[in-house]
Amino acid sequence: MDVKIEDSWKKVLKDEFSKTYFQHIITFLKAEKASGKIIYPPGPLIFNAFKQTPFEKVKVVILGQDPYHSRGQAHGLSFSVPDGIAPPPSLVNIFKELKNDLGIETPATGNLEKWARQGVLLLNASLTVRQNEPGSHSKIGWLEFTDHVIQKLSEEKNGIVFLLWGKFAQEKQSLIDETKHFVLKAAHPSPFSAAHGFFGCKHFSKTNELLMKQNKTPIDWKL
Repeated sequence: MDVKIEDSWKKVLKDEFSKTYFQHIITFLKAEKASGKIIYPPGPLIFNAFKQTPFEKVKVVILGQDPYHSRGQAHGLSFSVPDGIAPPPSLVNIFKELKNDLGIETPATGNLEKWARQGVLLLNASLTVRQNEPGSHSKIGWLEFTDHVIQKLSEEKNGIVFLLWGKFAQEKQSLIDETKHFVLKAAHPSPFSAAHGFFGCKHFSKTNELLMKQNKTPIDWKL
């Protein structure tokens, strides 16, 4: 089938789109929409992370769990919201740590596309969610797909910095070849856990140190 995804990713992931589990994802989403369910993000933005960060540009991966499930928030990038939408609590805490780490003042926007365009893949493990029902699409096949994304990055690239925040993200560590990539772990930036190891992790400066050691351009984290 012809999946609308950025060309470099289409080449890397082409075998996945014909697999039974991916057909199930498509069938499931069509049935949800036919029954009147509201799905986030909107269809054209489901693969936005891949559009914003082509395969050859990936230098950093920030792994989220689920898209935001309230109206107007999800646009296909983990932790990010479109311009004009108030940052949710986890993103507020990310900005607090950014200021603590690099002295960057809280930005006027929660839109992280600038990070994505520099090579930060903002990947949610599930790429869709039902309105107001967190985790509602976590068992429809997306985890198999995004696990494969992580494995492909691990196999075919070198020196990626993976930021694994919280228990769920850290369970993906086994998919990453740490002889050729870097893994930084911390608590999730959620208000429930940020004080238990996210604040003070300094992952933004540490990421840039690791990139510069490889003669890669560091990320400009200022939005």
